[in-house]
Amino acid sequence: MIRETPQEFLDTLKSYVPDPRKTVGVARQEFSEFFTEFQSDERPATEQVAIRDDLRGVWCSVPGVIQDRTLLFFHGGFFSVGSTADHLGFCAELAKAAQSRVFSVDYRLAPEHPFPAPLEDALAAYRYLTSHSVPPHRIIPIGISAGGTLVLDLLLSLRDEHLLMPPAAICMSPMVDLAFGSASVTANENKDWLTPARLATIRAQYLAGTDPDDVRASPIHASLSRLPRLYLQAGSGELIFDDISAFAKKATWAGVPIRYEIWEGMFHAWQIFGKQIPEARDAVARAGTFARETFGR
Repeated sequence: MIRETPQEFLDTLKSYVPDPRKTVGVARQEFSEFFTEFQSDERPATEQVAIRDDLRGVWCSVPGVIQDRTLLFFHGGFFSVGSTADHLGFCAELAKAAQSRVFSVDYRLAPEHPFPAPLEDALAAYRYLTSHSVPPHRIIPIGISAGGTLVLDLLLSLRDEHLLMPPAAICMSPMVDLAFGSASVTANENKDWLTPARLATIRAQYLAGTDPDDVRASPIHASLSRLPRLYLQAGSGELIFDDISAFAKKATWAGVPIRYEIWEGMFHAWQIFGKQIPEARDAVARAGTFARETFGR
């Protein structure tokens, strides 16, 4: 289990939650150093490409990957911090587990680029791949936290624009309802490193006045029919646990083939902390198995 006591580790994580009083540059630098510290020390081979003049993608590869498999990865960071650079250890773990190349997207961040800029970048990245000899059936979008939200937003946009869909997607601790009004926000306040105040900041910075009920921002409010296979992971201690569970139930009612796993005692985005938590490594391994099974169909 966790090497420190659970409360000690949560306190450590809470101390690194970006402080809205600090400048954007300082907050991003501190968060980058923090995220890197708890990930695998392994680093993938990387190749940076320009998706647009203001948008880059990074190919990440480790020995043994199968070249015609691509995980389209969207990092976490509350829509305001985070990058490929501070998720490289995580990308290496995903690549090993799925035996797939990872294409990580450095989507634009709030507050400079609020909603819907990151969604526009997700669509641009998907179109980039499909226009560069990566067919949709060899792509699996995967994201953690805010990145998981972008995965769902991407699928809904592809469906609504009548574009070819990937065969499946993987969401780790996705933020599916940016109103953040479910009971678990209060009930799990002492079990997660996120806080209700942080959720309010995410909503204010990212939405910048957009209604949180907008289906492009909060996928739980969208019609979920005709989505591909979904694999969702949620920790029972997450502030947003009730939201994820409600989304999984709605997707099931809509006929979406869904595998929903609840990880007891885990907090938001625990999957990233592979050096500290065995359950993080287990969660990544299970996501990799799902990806391999999907690509092998």
